[in-house]
Amino acid sequence: MIKYLGSKRRLLPVLGEIFATTGARTALDLFTGTTRVAQEFKRRGARVTAVDTARYAEVFGRCWIETDADAIDHDDLDAVLERLAGLPGEPGYFTQTFCVESRFFHPKNGERVDAIRNAIELDHRDSPLYPILLTSLVLAADRVDSTTGVQMAYLKQWAPRAHNDLQLRRPQLLGGTGVVRRGDAHQIASALGSFDLAYLDPPYNQHRYFTNYHVFETLVAWDAPEHYGVACKRADSRSVETKSIFNDKRRMATALRETIAAVDAEIVIVSYNNESWVAIDDLRDMAAVHGDVVALAFDSKRYVGAQIGIHDPSGKRVGAVSHLRNLEYVVVAGPRAVVDRIRSRYQEDVQCCR
Repeated sequence: MIKYLGSKRRLLPVLGEIFATTGARTALDLFTGTTRVAQEFKRRGARVTAVDTARYAEVFGRCWIETDADAIDHDDLDAVLERLAGLPGEPGYFTQTFCVESRFFHPKNGERVDAIRNAIELDHRDSPLYPILLTSLVLAADRVDSTTGVQMAYLKQWAPRAHNDLQLRRPQLLGGTGVVRRGDAHQIASALGSFDLAYLDPPYNQHRYFTNYHVFETLVAWDAPEHYGVACKRADSRSVETKSIFNDKRRMATALRETIAAVDAEIVIVSYNNESWVAIDDLRDMAAVHGDVVALAFDSKRYVGAQIGIHDPSGKRVGAVSHLRNLEYVVVAGPRAVVDRIRSRYQEDVQCCR
């Protein structure tokens, strides 16, 4: 899985257990991102609908959520991956933009990304293997990048992993099928249908996923966009169409309240943290439209930038990070009997918010 802001890797066991406790059979993951949580629900037997605005999230969803592992010829997939991995490097837009004009990847790996991505588009565009091959390439690129985990900047010196050779691996597919939708959660939540359980993990602040992962947007779109700045961000990063209401402090709380209310689900789970724009009491109030509410809090490491520290433009460390840990909230709303089971299960294991 790619390095990702807001990843729920540490909360995944809890979210999976809560899902199992509810007895849900259908699930909505409304801000799916890398699809990590959607995969966990699918792994536990749910038919999942995964939604996000990002192109790479749509590809991940088509790979891990829509694709049924039992319907794929794994020998054929391995043969295609082996053929792609053997292609000689071919410098193109990706190499020029992200290895020469910027330094996100070593040129030897950028040239291979160009060659492999061109071959995927030419030979497999209409194949059921297409999202699987693209996912494999995105994951391979992430393993050899030279960043701290986001693509707003790159390291002044090559990260050790950047010298490794790019390697394609078969993504671990899951049995069963699901649904993937690319769209704005605030706009389409009410039109997605009815679910046993809905999970929402909205952006917490002004940091935009579109710009933080613009390289992967371009790698998936393969549209050679105009770009700007040291980080060679896509020109459409400046467009209002790529800016989420959930990154707007003035409008975010209202949008989140409307989105939670619009979801048609018996159980609604919302993830958030204590450094965000919405206070926990307000979040509880938003979720209460779906029934009884319990709010759980889990101690967690802060994002990677806080671990690294504050630096000036020359790379010199300045100032001090105020804290290295925060609280991750999991707010669950639904029928009292279900919420009471969750409250009973976790009240001795984590700090509960009352």
